[in-house]
Amino acid sequence: MEYKTIKSAGSAEFVERKSRFIGYSCPVTTEEEAVRFINEIKSKHWDATHNVYAYCLREGQIKRYSDDGEPQGTAGIPVLDVLLKSGVTDVVLVVTRYFGGILLGGGGLVRAYSHGASIGLEAGGVVSMELCVVGEISCTYGQYGRVAALIPEMEGITETADFGENVKIRFHIRKEKLEALQAALTDASRGECFITPLEENFFQSAG
Repeated sequence: MEYKTIKSAGSAEFVERKSRFIGYSCPVTTEEEAVRFINEIKSKHWDATHNVYAYCLREGQIKRYSDDGEPQGTAGIPVLDVLLKSGVTDVVLVVTRYFGGILLGGGGLVRAYSHGASIGLEAGGVVSMELCVVGEISCTYGQYGRVAALIPEMEGITETADFGENVKIRFHIRKEKLEALQAALTDASRGECFITPLEENFFQSAG
């Protein structure tokens, strides 16, 4: 299971026939977070002519947009289209416009808001997220070197290593790789070490 989102908040801007457009993007997981970000941009650019937005959320498959006073269909929908065509989710986009005195026309507005959304999204850094198992392995100090090396060999990521009486390694790995890691671990430790799965979560794809 995989989905695409963005790594962090980002922004980029351009000028089209004296109108200044600023595209903002932010990763969010709830509608409350999306609305909070939209309100932050509206407060920051309280003097802007328009603050157009759109967002898509995985939870509940929510999709929302607003033209914020631009002619219907020329702003919010083009911004939402950028999200949908990029295949990203859990993302909010806001495109701020400072009107420069020259009308862009319907087609011009669609192109400008689409471009503002695209460069804003790009600034956030699109990433793939994949479902992983977070697990723990307990091993002796003698086994640690080989066990620790096995995790990256099987495309897992070590998160922490707790050096107590034994070594406890916390890691995450793609769900489909878990069985292969356990088999390699069994061989390397002569059946003494095993994986304790703790939870499932999404992590950024190493690829």
